[in-house]
Amino acid sequence: MVFHDDGRHVSGFLGLLKEEQTAAYSVEIWKRFRKWGGISTAITQNIKDLLSSREVENIFENSDFLYMLNQAAGDRAILAKQLNISPHQLSYATGSGVGEGLLFYGNVILPFVDKFPTNTEFYGIMTTKLIETKQE
Repeated sequence: MVFHDDGRHVSGFLGLLKEEQTAAYSVEIWKRFRKWGGISTAITQNIKDLLSSREVENIFENSDFLYMLNQAAGDRAILAKQLNISPHQLSYATGSGVGEGLLFYGNVILPFVDKFPTNTEFYGIMTTKLIETKQE
């Protein structure tokens, strides 16, 4: 788990969810933070890992916004069932390119294509492609 120096996010959220006690605490904080006007954010590559326990499923169910990129077949099946995604909608998260997928906000499902310019300083900060990261 990595606590970033910006004080706003934690990498390795899934690590908090592996133990029953920290999973229950994480769910409680997730719910309270929303009530306090916070915007809880978590990132995972495999949704089946996140939905492996009932406590963690509560986090998923208490999320109003999801940003879904290309998904593996098993994860697509889980998400299709959990979010009631039609086969046509699911096609936007099947073999999709970089920056393509589905946005979920409340009961709205919106396909998107985001061709973010790669020649900007902001892109250099945001990229997760190791080959593109600069060594300082």
